[in-house]
Amino acid sequence: MSHAEQLPDSVPSSSAWAGLGAWNLYFLLKLLLVWQGLLNFHVLPNLLFAGVLLLPLRHGWLRWSRRWLAVPVAVALFYHDTWLPPLERLAALADMLDFSAEYLLELAGRLVNWQLLGLCLLLVIAYCLLAPWLRLTSISVLGMLWLALQALPGTSSLTPAANAQAMAAPQAPDGHGPIAQTDGGPADGRTLDAYLERFYRDEAGRRTQFVPAAAGRAPFDLLLLNICSLAWSDLQTSGLSGHPLLQRMDIVFDSFNSASAYSGPAVIRLLRASCGQTSHAGLYQPPDEQCLLFENLKALGFGTEMLLNHNGRFDGFLQEVQAEGRMPAPTALTNRLLHHLVGFDGSPIWRDQEVLGNWWQQRRDLDQPRMALFYNSISLHDGNRRVHEGGRTQRADYQSRARQLLDDLGAFIDELQRSGRRVVLVLVPEHGAALHGDRMQIAGMREIPSPAITHVPVGIKLIGMSAPPRGEPLHVREPSSYLALSELIARLHEGRADGPEGIDWATLLDGLPQTPRVAENAGTVVLDYQGSTYIRIKNEWLPYPQ
Repeated sequence: MSHAEQLPDSVPSSSAWAGLGAWNLYFLLKLLLVWQGLLNFHVLPNLLFAGVLLLPLRHGWLRWSRRWLAVPVAVALFYHDTWLPPLERLAALADMLDFSAEYLLELAGRLVNWQLLGLCLLLVIAYCLLAPWLRLTSISVLGMLWLALQALPGTSSLTPAANAQAMAAPQAPDGHGPIAQTDGGPADGRTLDAYLERFYRDEAGRRTQFVPAAAGRAPFDLLLLNICSLAWSDLQTSGLSGHPLLQRMDIVFDSFNSASAYSGPAVIRLLRASCGQTSHAGLYQPPDEQCLLFENLKALGFGTEMLLNHNGRFDGFLQEVQAEGRMPAPTALTNRLLHHLVGFDGSPIWRDQEVLGNWWQQRRDLDQPRMALFYNSISLHDGNRRVHEGGRTQRADYQSRARQLLDDLGAFIDELQRSGRRVVLVLVPEHGAALHGDRMQIAGMREIPSPAITHVPVGIKLIGMSAPPRGEPLHVREPSSYLALSELIARLHEGRADGPEGIDWATLLDGLPQTPRVAENAGTVVLDYQGSTYIRIKNEWLPYPQ
């Protein structure tokens, strides 16, 4: 038993070693968060900080300086221990000024973890009761020393299963297999950095070769439907994974990686699908002309158009897509349409069926044998609200919006089929909605491109293409990304898979490019290595918390 501990700054002489005092709450709170799996505790800097607080100081001005300097150091160290994004990403918070008040309140509600608040309250009560009787400094320091022992080489590893075999296959002779491969080494920071560097180096050499169509081959239209906030996990959460739209597809990619968790980068990756995957920073470098999917299509005789069901102003989305993807200005078809949704910034969102239907009516009147459309929809974006009479808005739940979107796309396919035109429709989401948060980020937050956000349902429907009828979709189960879509489009245009009875499915899908799972946002990388998922955040590699 001991007397109540005092703050170390009150130590009157250099020979007296006082306890941590109220700073015990700081360190015990961190230990509590580590126990809950909510903190990436860095042992060495925390032990050094505790040592400085415990160090007896003779002079009052030194104790006064330590008292004031300790607070910002504690805040910075706590931030360093969290999984919050790097400080440079805080500049993006300026965009929150455009959020509606209703959406800001909704986000604030998600930040509150009542269970954690209850545990923190219990911790404070326990501290007040036990501090007069126990030397809590010993508990704090011993707890940190125990964590230090866990971090010693040989007692822990980045690799959850140290003996796991490499899961990524070597490059196939035709260049379509996954190129980056593991070397069987332990998943430490150096190994993962080398793996990532090799992945991007190998991807830089991959290209889709577009060739003119075979003589006499009938033209077709290509419709790329790029949907914001739709991942497999979102479909499962909302009970829509069995929606009829997916069953109507001819081809479904089961392991498609969007590679980004934010709209702008994801769209740029799609529009540059004709080359291998690049880093996030590489998205904002001038691309090789051969990488630009719509430029390749234009060279083959396609007319190209862009269509949105929103104004594209938030975060400079439209300007970014036009600049980095070399897209024309969007077709203006929404002027006379009513909107029943508004975005998180209060801007109008038009219904997908009406926007696409109006465009299709205009397209049928054009004397253009081939047309390639890029359509972007934010009907499922987080924070959207329904508009009622009088301008009153109400929160729009995800499930009802997702069902309406999928129903609208199904009705649009019906309209395409009735037209009798040859159409290749590609459904490719930007990223997921993050309906459920995890230990690293709250629901709706997408700073970290987790597998739940970047694993998206991609489907292809061939309309009027003389394809043999199928009762269910063909599934591409290999790890895939945008290069596989570009290759498939090139094959359809060339007519390489044409058979006597229509499309030869086996020829069409044989040897499509595979891409190991690597996803990257600004400052954050998530990848699969040896069958496990790892994240690099704040320049440190960690196993992705489950």
